[in-house]
Formats: sequence, structure tokens, C-alpha cells
Amino acid sequence: MKKFNQLVAVATVALLQACTSTQNLDAAIGNIVIAEPQAVNYKSEIAIARYTEVIQRAELTDVQKAELYYDRGVIYDNVGLRNLARHDFTRALRLKSDLVDAYNFLGIYFTQMQEFDQAYEQFDSVIDLAPEHEYAYLNRGIALYYGGRPELAAEDLTVFFNKQANDPYRVLWLYLAEREANPELALANLKERAELVDERIWAKQIIQLYLGELSQEKFMAQLTTNVSSNKALTDRLCEAYFYLGKLAQDKAQSQAAMNFFKLALTTNVYEFVEHRYAKLELELLRQTGKSAL
Repeated sequence: MKKFNQLVAVATVALLQACTSTQNLDAAIGNIVIAEPQAVNYKSEIAIARYTEVIQRAELTDVQKAELYYDRGVIYDNVGLRNLARHDFTRALRLKSDLVDAYNFLGIYFTQMQEFDQAYEQFDSVIDLAPEHEYAYLNRGIALYYGGRPELAAEDLTVFFNKQANDPYRVLWLYLAEREANPELALANLKERAELVDERIWAKQIIQLYLGELSQEKFMAQLTTNVSSNKALTDRLCEAYFYLGKLAQDKAQSQAAMNFFKLALTTNVYEFVEHRYAKLELELLRQTGKSAL
């Protein structure tokens, strides 16, 4: 009888622990906002088919064909078919070597593949051809950041920031680069630059989160505020989860960072900078052995 009572007690404790674990899991899941992933727009599929037909059947000059390859590449990129997009951008440049934006896209792809020297070359080509192409400075800055050259990254990202100092995303990327070189100075600069960002812009909350002025719980609780469509929600979640991942990474919370980057990828917002580099962040975490998954 005594043994039976002991077994009952053990079973009760196990059941209570299981219930508690389930409750904790439910609570954790309840705090995560998940949107239906963006689906491929049927208009994009039709456009790809039409471009392909024109390229294959029409009599075109090299310049015309280059522009069609570029336009189809942009659509491929928007739907996440980046290998096909890269192939089209490469073919476009063979036919017309001054397609600035094709170089820009290729630089992004080389960054994602961690082929940084080739990425720098592509962005240098953009800046040589079009010195005022501000997004080349953003993208080269990001390439330098991931390539382990934060001081040079900060220089490029400062140029990008100065073009529109009230843009919260320009503020954030400059902070990320500066943080690698001097965390204390970067935080002070972030606080100063935050004053330039309008309170009505949603992404201001990301800056407040990084400054410690907004808790992560409150930040996540407000993710759906003033969101009226699934498209708007996926856009916001892609950004939010990426920057939450970067914040977790800074706190040496590698598994949490990995989970946030995965959540950013589930949105399928392929054209966003945050989606483009969430995959790279995951690869870098795996390479450094900071996560087994």
C-alpha cells in the first residue's frame, strides 16, 4: 500500500509538471504573432510567362533583351526565385553592361552567399556608374557588416542615413554596424538619432526596444496595432522578428535569435532587407556552432 501511494504521488507530480509545461508552452505560443505567409501573386506568374514568351519569340536588340531579362529577374526576385533572378541579371549585364540595378541585385546575392569580395565589386560598379545611387551604399554597408568590416560598413551606412535621417531603418542599420565597433558610442548615437524619427512611424518602436525604453513583451503585444490586412501584418512581422533576432543575438541568446530569424522567414516577404538577411543570420549562427538546429 505504501509503495502504491508512492507511485500515485510520483504520477501526480509528473502530471502536474506536464500541465505546467503545457501551460508555459501555451503562454509562449500565445505571445507569438504569426501571419499567413504571403502567397505568390498570380499576376507575377503571368508576367514571368509573358516575359519568357517575348524573350524567346520576338526579334529584339541586345538592349531590349537585356531590359527584359532584368525586368523578369526583378519578378523572380520578388517571388523568392533568387537563383533564376541571378541568372537573368547576369545575362542582362552581358548584353548591356551599364544596368546599374542589376549590379546592385547581384551584390545582394553575393552577400547572401558570403562571397563578400564579389559583392563589393558589384556595389563598386553601381557607385562608379551612379554615384548618387543611395541603396548601393546601404547594400555595400550591409556586405561590409557581414564581411567583418564594421568601421567601413558604418561609413557607407552613414552616407545612406544622411540621405534621409528620419528613416528608422537607416537609423537601425547604422546602429548595428556601429555596435560592432563601439557598443557604448553606438547606443548613445542611437538615442540621439531616435529623436529624428516621428513617433507615429511604427518602426520607432524597434528603436525604443533597442534603447530599453520598451519591453519585449509590450513590443510584441503591439505588433498588430493599426494593422488592417494580412499583407501589412506579414510586412511588419518580417521586420519585427528580424530585429528581435538581432537583439537576442546581442544578448547571447542564440537559440532565441535563431527562432526569431526563422519566424521572419516564414512571412515570405522576399523583397525586404530583413527577409534577405534572416537566412544568412541563421547560416552564420550554425557556422559558429551557437545553435544545433
